[in-house]
Amino acid sequence: MSLEAIYPADWVTLREVGLRDGLQLAKAFPSPEAKHAWLKAEAAAGVRHYEVGSFLPAARFPQFADIAQMIAASEALNLHSAGLTLNERGAEAALATAIREMVCVVSATEEHSEANMRRPRAAAVELVGKVAALRNAQAPEKLVNAGIAMAFGCSLSGDVDPAQVLRLAESCLEAGADIVGLADTVGYAGPKAVGALCAQMEKLCGNRPFIIHLHDTRGMGVANAAAALDNGARVVDASLGGLGGCPFAPGATGNVVFEDVVFLAESMGFPTGIDLEALKAARAIAEEAMPGEEFHGALHRAGPPQNATWQARA
Repeated sequence: MSLEAIYPADWVTLREVGLRDGLQLAKAFPSPEAKHAWLKAEAAAGVRHYEVGSFLPAARFPQFADIAQMIAASEALNLHSAGLTLNERGAEAALATAIREMVCVVSATEEHSEANMRRPRAAAVELVGKVAALRNAQAPEKLVNAGIAMAFGCSLSGDVDPAQVLRLAESCLEAGADIVGLADTVGYAGPKAVGALCAQMEKLCGNRPFIIHLHDTRGMGVANAAAALDNGARVVDASLGGLGGCPFAPGATGNVVFEDVVFLAESMGFPTGIDLEALKAARAIAEEAMPGEEFHGALHRAGPPQNATWQARA
């Protein structure tokens, strides 16, 4: 299936990353049965794209020990599944499964790259090329996604030059990535910076879509998502209830809230195909399975406007 078929240019695609990024630092995590119920409930609400886990050692990351089961569950529902492949071993494991998208990480700064992956940025870009070559040889139907972490600022080294991020994005595409994502990993950015870099990414990528991955560390998540949508982004990562976090931003909240981004996109005139009311069932499953975790979301508190045409079509 083509990239355009998976990420249509005339449609806003919301990628649910709660089952991966949302569980990355969780103190307790759902059972495989609860995860399957969560996945099924969100699929019933119209959510089609998911990060379902990471190909990391189960001994160190038990929350992802069931990734094979999650892939099978997503295939049974004909969903688009993605998994984090942080190294060569993870890529080889991913290629042996039915995962549809392999997510690599390239850090925008040397400091974060060494801390997160124990390899310099150049080696991370080389890994993207290795993963793409393996994919081409063994599973050409899979997508390779290169996410650029700390793209808007780094908690270890401060400001990041947007021109450097664009060069990294171009290098990842040249190495064989099908799609590139920009991640505000620690919630460093505001709407002006997000809009400006997304506009430049749109020029770089042309007809090829790119992903924006936002964290709500400083309350800018929804505003940044609006700026991204206004400047060419058509694929947005978010997590149910704003679950998630980053080990390099201690005390921070997680990803931008999935429900709030659905409301935002629809109110801006971008159809998502997702039923906001139906998302409540998925959230209830996640909350019951993770009673110690903090869930967020303005839409969940207030609900959509009553008796108002908030789905304003452009």
